[in-house]
Amino acid sequence: MSETSGFLERPDGERLAWRKVDGRGPAVVWLGGFKSDMTGTKAQALADWARATGRAYLRFDYFGHGESSGAFARGTITRWREDALAVLDALTEGEVVLVGSSMGGWIACLAAMAAPARVKALVLIAPAPDFTEKLMRPEIPPEGLADLARDGVWLRPSEYGEPYPITQSLLEDGARWSILEAQEVPIEVPVRVLQGGEDPDVPWAHALQLAQAIKGSDVVFTLVKDGDHRLSRPQDIARLIAAVEEVVP
Repeated sequence: MSETSGFLERPDGERLAWRKVDGRGPAVVWLGGFKSDMTGTKAQALADWARATGRAYLRFDYFGHGESSGAFARGTITRWREDALAVLDALTEGEVVLVGSSMGGWIACLAAMAAPARVKALVLIAPAPDFTEKLMRPEIPPEGLADLARDGVWLRPSEYGEPYPITQSLLEDGARWSILEAQEVPIEVPVRVLQGGEDPDVPWAHALQLAQAIKGSDVVFTLVKDGDHRLSRPQDIARLIAAVEEVVP
């Protein structure tokens, strides 16, 4: 199976880059993490798997990420959720399996809640629901708070490259999409969670809280004790593919 690519035009003139492998459904759809893109190790491994097995697979870059247009600093959870739903509507048919990594795990949950008839299952890697409020805001140092108050943006250091611009609008918007404050997360499809025990960005207890809050009973939480946030080692990729194969017919 070959992979095609293109851009999805959004009503505001922005363009979302995508790559697609045609095959049998349900289509597996990759939802990347905060400041990541669709060319990462896990996203590429799933593309290779899809081509080898004849499965339908779609990956894309959110607004301000990777090959898509837009300034990253203008992005919000609202915008990236809308991107995911737009891609599902325009580029897939029938049921889909969403594979979400880090922030993509949050977006996957929001998409599943918005389009329950479309989403057949979720596979979540180090899912970071509510990360703007639960994980990011509490760690902003005093100088970062001062930057936000003065400039509306703080440049957050990153182990993965250049500092990330964290805006006041991102933090305020993220709070609107909290899913862990409710007694349960209204998702009833099969869910598989892969979480590193040594993840410095998403504590395993945070991911477990999500797994426990999901309404459905078919939820499996796998703790990779020595795993980091990326879970991109060969053995981690094998677990990811096994989890996807478990929930696609």
